[in-house]
Amino acid sequence: MPINKTDQKVNINQRRVINGADADVIQLYPMKHKFAWEAYLAGNANHWLPTEIGMQKDIEQWKSNSVLSEDERKALKTVLGFFTTADSIAANNVALAFYRHITSPECRLYILRQAYEEAIHTHAYQYIVESLGLEEGEIFNMYREVESIYNKDAFVLGFNEGIFDPEFKTGTFENDQKFLENICVFSLIMEGIFFYSSFAVMFGFQRQNKMMGSAEQIQYIMRDESQHLNFGINLINTIKEEQPELWTADFQAHIIDLIKQAVVLEYTFAREVFPNGIFGMNSDNFKQYIEHIADRRLERVGLPAQYNVVNPFPWMSEAVDLSKEKNFFETRVTEYQVGGTLEW
Repeated sequence: MPINKTDQKVNINQRRVINGADADVIQLYPMKHKFAWEAYLAGNANHWLPTEIGMQKDIEQWKSNSVLSEDERKALKTVLGFFTTADSIAANNVALAFYRHITSPECRLYILRQAYEEAIHTHAYQYIVESLGLEEGEIFNMYREVESIYNKDAFVLGFNEGIFDPEFKTGTFENDQKFLENICVFSLIMEGIFFYSSFAVMFGFQRQNKMMGSAEQIQYIMRDESQHLNFGINLINTIKEEQPELWTADFQAHIIDLIKQAVVLEYTFAREVFPNGIFGMNSDNFKQYIEHIADRRLERVGLPAQYNVVNPFPWMSEAVDLSKEKNFFETRVTEYQVGGTLEW
């Protein structure tokens, strides 16, 4: 797209999440959507790489015949099977939908950071799979073979139809509402609900001092995903302010219905992960946990809670509060190369 020459300065009031002016370049100032800039700075401060986390203890535990039960092994592999595909789907949506149609320069800047973080997450799953000597084909193809994973992925991918079409453009009521639906699904459901059973399983391992390297990587991923979720919620709430005509009563009811469908898909997946229960967790309290976080997602965008249940896993609220200084730089196994140390 050519840049139009003009001596007119950007008017902050023309900045919009969608349908704004001058989306062809990232011109940060004057800045309107400061939440995006703050998210970008937080993402940079939280930067990490999976290979900085040692996996030797995990390898020893995985090879041992006495540390992990068969149910625990199945749970770990099923969780990895979901993760490997989920972050790829999220990355595609960020790069091919969010970045293309969002016109706020500061939001676009954070989206670039978010896309990179999704790549790091995929790298982390590969690093865990390779370190433990798991069969790559089994893990990375699990979304095709495990019905509950397939159903979650298919549900989300259905909302890309049309959005990825090269001819799709925002600017009409119908298309703007469709794009807002896409943001709601990927932020509130994909990153706000579909990851959380798997997060809880991994932190169950951590609480038992099992597979600590793998769990630590998932903890960093959860911190990133929490930031992605918060950014998505800010996008939704800002679009509601900038284009309130999109947030109709019918649209609100539709989003509530989608979240209810997602809750069923997620606790059905939970039954697949641990049919017999592990670490004091079972399908009943996982159902309650998913309902609890679904209510939190609804409330954050001004929609009424649907389940009104207490959190059966209060320790999950603490899991995301990960200090980057937690022996992180003392245990790294690689060093960054900067400045003159690089060899070309």
